[in-house]
Amino acid sequence: MLARVESLAVLGVQGYPVTVEVDLAPGLPAFNTVGLPDGAVRESKERVRAALVNSGFELPLNRITVNLAPADVRKEGSGFDLPIALGILAAAGAFPPQALAGLAVVGELALDGALRPVRGALPMSVAAAREKLRGLMVPRANAPEAAVVRGVEVLAAERLDQVVDHLAGRRELPRQQVEPGALLQAQDPQGPDLNEVRGQEHVKRALTIAAAGGHNLLMVGPPGSGKTMLARRLPTILPPLSFSEALEVTQVASVAGLLPPDTPLVTTRPFRSPHHTVSDAGLIGGGSVPRPGEVSLAHHGVLFLDELPEFKKSTLEVLRQPLESGKVTVTRAAATVDFPARFMLVAAMNPCLCGFHGDPKRQCTCTPHQVRTYQSRVSGPLMDRIDLQVEVPAVPFKELSADTCGPSSQEVRRQVVAARRVQERRLAPQGLFCNAQMTTRLTRQHCRLDTQGLNLLETAMERLRLSARAYGRILKIARTIADLDGAERIGLAHLSEAIGYRSLDRGLA
Repeated sequence: MLARVESLAVLGVQGYPVTVEVDLAPGLPAFNTVGLPDGAVRESKERVRAALVNSGFELPLNRITVNLAPADVRKEGSGFDLPIALGILAAAGAFPPQALAGLAVVGELALDGALRPVRGALPMSVAAAREKLRGLMVPRANAPEAAVVRGVEVLAAERLDQVVDHLAGRRELPRQQVEPGALLQAQDPQGPDLNEVRGQEHVKRALTIAAAGGHNLLMVGPPGSGKTMLARRLPTILPPLSFSEALEVTQVASVAGLLPPDTPLVTTRPFRSPHHTVSDAGLIGGGSVPRPGEVSLAHHGVLFLDELPEFKKSTLEVLRQPLESGKVTVTRAAATVDFPARFMLVAAMNPCLCGFHGDPKRQCTCTPHQVRTYQSRVSGPLMDRIDLQVEVPAVPFKELSADTCGPSSQEVRRQVVAARRVQERRLAPQGLFCNAQMTTRLTRQHCRLDTQGLNLLETAMERLRLSARAYGRILKIARTIADLDGAERIGLAHLSEAIGYRSLDRGLA
């Protein structure tokens, strides 16, 4: 007897269909799995055997062969347990095989027949909709996540025997329904607020510009000046996630196994802050079975690198590709996988080893050579890709103890959202949504300068020894500042402020 069960798997952050073929043949009892299975898939035969017996079914005393097609793609994970078990039961006549027609099945089996959640339910549901399957059967814990995708009927199951009763027509499994719009509207506004930061008004201004244009930001200052505190408040002033953005963020979190329980859709922008000991694969992604790294987990959010010079130089250099292209390509012998990585890079660093170079109140203990060596750990090409560079001095006591506070995150967010709407209208024909994404052609088109502006920028380029890439960054920042001011054209004030955010290039060259 032969039975076929449609299932799904994930490669990178994309789901793809897998056909589970089960053949029961005469001969000595055996259980073989083919189709490039990994260790977890090969071990599924023991979980399936125990789950069938403990759920009240008999394992056929035949030669069982399981094929996972396409056979030239390596299969990994435990999500094939349920389709393999159903294939065996369908081939043995426990229910009509046509009951599985057009239905994709995914789930891990416990030894007692209970269904456990799997990674990547959302990308699998997207793939089910793309393949025009009539339904998707998943463990109950994965059902809300899978139901976020419209056009797919999601069946939630808790045990193997419930699934068999449903397919045999003896009972109905519940249909999971989720309203994505309601999830996005229910975003929790609580969290750190920008008005909790005393002083540092010029840094808050830089954060506002960075959020409005999607620009990368570097903060340089002594320990305790508030760099980390400011960075953690950046997500609170970014525009809310759209549904398409939330779907992409949730897919990455689902594949990485980081989607919180009872959270079918991530509705807040991610904030990732890896330690400086992170490996290249941990930051970019990789492994024998490629998994998303920190840059992908920060997709549509913020990647914060504290103590930037302490990261390994090779690790920092691998950031160049995602900063330019918005994606990461991981190549392995078995496959080449693309991970999304469109994030805002926010970095913080001390000006020297002791942290007090240039501080008017604390004496620096570093020699000039040590200062230069420490600062040179951040390469020029990487520095060129950071749009705004701002100094964060120590906060005076009077500002720390003052009762007054600046605008709240919600107030700043309204300014940012207004500027983003202007940019979206301007860049919509190209499918872009912020100034940082503009190509060279678009930058020339939308960042025109008059004669005075050109002269000012030429002088700045010569004195600061800026690169051609830094030239483009200045124009984009000036365009964002003009958008925040509601100006149609870039003025001298906008350009002067933008040039001021490249003042560290001389010291960090």
